[in-house]
Amino acid sequence: MEGSASFTRTGSLGVEEEFYVVDDAGRPASGIDDLVYGDREPPARVADRLAHELFACTIETQTPTIETPTPDRIGEEIRTTRTALVDHAAADGYQIAGAGLHPAARWRELDHAEKPRYRSQLDRIQYPQHRNTTAGVHVHVGVDDADKAVWIANHARWFLGPLLALCVNSPFWNGYDTGLASARATIFEGLPNTGVPTRFDDFADFRRFERRMLETDRVRDRGELWFDVRPHREHGTVEVRVPDGQSDPDVVAAVAEYVHALVVDLAERYADETNPSPPPAGVSVANDGRGLRRELLDANKWFATRYGHDADFLDRDGETVLTLPDHVERETDRLGTDALVRLLERESGTARQRRLAEEAGFNTLCRDLLVDG
Repeated sequence: MEGSASFTRTGSLGVEEEFYVVDDAGRPASGIDDLVYGDREPPARVADRLAHELFACTIETQTPTIETPTPDRIGEEIRTTRTALVDHAAADGYQIAGAGLHPAARWRELDHAEKPRYRSQLDRIQYPQHRNTTAGVHVHVGVDDADKAVWIANHARWFLGPLLALCVNSPFWNGYDTGLASARATIFEGLPNTGVPTRFDDFADFRRFERRMLETDRVRDRGELWFDVRPHREHGTVEVRVPDGQSDPDVVAAVAEYVHALVVDLAERYADETNPSPPPAGVSVANDGRGLRRELLDANKWFATRYGHDADFLDRDGETVLTLPDHVERETDRLGTDALVRLLERESGTARQRRLAEEAGFNTLCRDLLVDG
């Protein structure tokens, strides 16, 4: 089937990170013309792996594809890519900051990028895109079959809320405390085609949806389907897009390690658990393990967005309430990785931002978000 040829291997890993280009005071600066389009060549590590985002103060990096990921290798690739970006920015007098939303980014005062794709989005989407100062982490895990990738994305949806709760890092927007653990999630979901997606039957079903959106001018390209998890046709991956941007590489490494373990585990379960037959009599689709209602998934994500580490969740049976520590313990035992434990045991980015703002002030907070080279 068209678009399925790129799904050739399971278990490879790539990480995309969005950052803020900032000045000496840690405030957003319009540095994209220098860093992406300037005359000076970037370091080889990021030469073909830099892209600007919607605002002229936002930039994205990509790690190389990691064919055989291990925890040490994941952390090394993330740090090496970040160091190259920080060095590149420093050569033009800029610094790099990481967060889901930069607390000092006031969208009305910031320049948008001039890239035609983004100018088109600003014209079509208007206010929700004009204010979209968000930055996230996107984790790609290779899958060797297109139908399998769709199945994995369907089943991964429940895990997104707890994952977001563990890596919240955006309490401030436009300079004030929103009261949310991840204001980024709320701001980003103001855009169309975002949040937790619906369930797709198979890759053909997903392709029909893509074509309908394109043919009816709902989107201009497939990249505008900004869901929290999606099969990525070009890369042959399942892409998880729910985490907030981060300043600490250890958080990103733990997120990537967990997402990799989750997707690989689901890939291994695919052959045994795919079952096109309807659920047994008396068992609703909400709790038969194949299709928890999207409204309940949205409720879980909302609790993560609001409460972060203090969130609890409706379990996959659609009825039981599960605490975040209990989820972490269950996933640690099931997948054999302590990645979620490392995230739960540390102070969340949101809690740290609030503490620093209260104890040391906004200037200290902005400096704390700087990414080390």
